[in-house]
Amino acid sequence: MVRLTLDLIAKNSNLKPRKEETTSQYLKKITHINFSDRNIDAIDNLSLCKNLSVLYLYDNRISQITNLNFATNLTHLYLQNNYISCIENLRSLKKLEKLYLGGNYIAVIEGLEGLEGLRELHVESQRLPLGEKLLFDPRTLHSLAKSLSILNISNNNIDDIRDLEILENLNQLIAVDNQLLHVKDLEFLLNKLMKLWKMDLNGNPVCLKPKYRDRLILVSKSLEFLDGKEIKKMERQFLINWKASKDAKKISKKKNTNKEDASNSYLSG
Repeated sequence: MVRLTLDLIAKNSNLKPRKEETTSQYLKKITHINFSDRNIDAIDNLSLCKNLSVLYLYDNRISQITNLNFATNLTHLYLQNNYISCIENLRSLKKLEKLYLGGNYIAVIEGLEGLEGLRELHVESQRLPLGEKLLFDPRTLHSLAKSLSILNISNNNIDDIRDLEILENLNQLIAVDNQLLHVKDLEFLLNKLMKLWKMDLNGNPVCLKPKYRDRLILVSKSLEFLDGKEIKKMERQFLINWKASKDAKKISKKKNTNKEDASNSYLSG
């Protein structure tokens, strides 16, 4: 097994120190570290790398997120395909914008309070025990309510996403290959997410429901792509006109029924 240490970074970095530079001066300059697919199982104390902004550690054997408190300039963190079961020790990463955690063992999305600049969260394909589904801690959702714009929760056995209504600036939701079943739940969510322009739900049972696409297009003015297919202006306008015509017929029918009822009651009186 391999620990990610300052010594390992210094030996493997593409940057080469100047002759007059000490190792510590050189490490302070590093902004990108890429140790993906290197059998890394633990992160050592890297606090000398003060200017680190992008850290690639995907496809490793890391089971715990540790020793990243120093990385206050970190904007991108790639930790997908590791052995992580708990999201922890990230609260000091105030500048973090993109977090990749797909393909781990995470059962609850939590521990992201205070990350008010986080714009993208990728937690697809968690390796969960049979029958379990990915859950969201309400405190974390509340903390991400204003910042999060892209969320990928695909392939996590999820059967309800109404809790995501709080994410008021969400503009892309990728939730393919889950267990979403009810069109009404999606209509509820789309009524709340006024900035959502892309939603992909391919592979969910709900996609097979009658008029599924039509109903979602009608409820959301902002949606431009649904399940990888563009919503054309003509398509939306046709559905709006069709619904207006259908509603008008209902009202007319109701009026006629009321008139008949009134007439019958007069005659019987």
